[in-house]
Amino acid sequence: MRTSIALVDDNRYLIRSISQNLVCFEEIEILFTAYDGGEVLEKLKNIAELPQVILMDIEMEPMDGITATALIRKYFPDIKIIILSVFTDDDKIFEAIRAGASGYLLKDEKSARIVDAIEQVVEGGVPMSPSIAQKTLQWLRNSSPPASTSTTLTPQSFDLTKRELEILEHIAIGLTYQQIGDKLFISSKTVRKHTENIYQKLHVHSKVEAIQLANKHNWLGNI
Repeated sequence: MRTSIALVDDNRYLIRSISQNLVCFEEIEILFTAYDGGEVLEKLKNIAELPQVILMDIEMEPMDGITATALIRKYFPDIKIIILSVFTDDDKIFEAIRAGASGYLLKDEKSARIVDAIEQVVEGGVPMSPSIAQKTLQWLRNSSPPASTSTTLTPQSFDLTKRELEILEHIAIGLTYQQIGDKLFISSKTVRKHTENIYQKLHVHSKVEAIQLANKHNWLGNI
């Protein structure tokens, strides 16, 4: 039985190269590709058949792979996500795992190894490149995450109200101001004003930045 996958990376040449390599393996079926986290979420909401596994880059704009991973795991929990990245620094690895990634491979892995990792993750495994696995084991031995990611702020730290947090969650799943207003029985103008207040309190300038901050500190889904 073939395993269905999706590829997410802002490097179009790399996506094309990986796709060309993976189509040689008859056990893999590529359903679609996307170039950032927001695009993959939009495709998942509209596609008839969900992929079993997503190969996800980290550094993408406007929505990065870690934010996308957390949102996919929240709204499409059956999908397994393998990070495919060049980053080996502790912060990126820990944040990806914390967001819900089921595996972490470096981009220099051979195609056969990537296919093997896809099969492993479908069977419940946690495939990692050797250097990534070594870092993860070191964390377990030390029983603490990297210092720079160990501090978690709450919505109350920014004086967000329950209503503002509720609106932020609706923004995170891609609803428009009008759709949010209809759900909460308030006007779109009121939703826009709440959103402006959210930006001001969080010291951000866009929806993506607000979602990234909320995801980093595990606020989504807590209302």
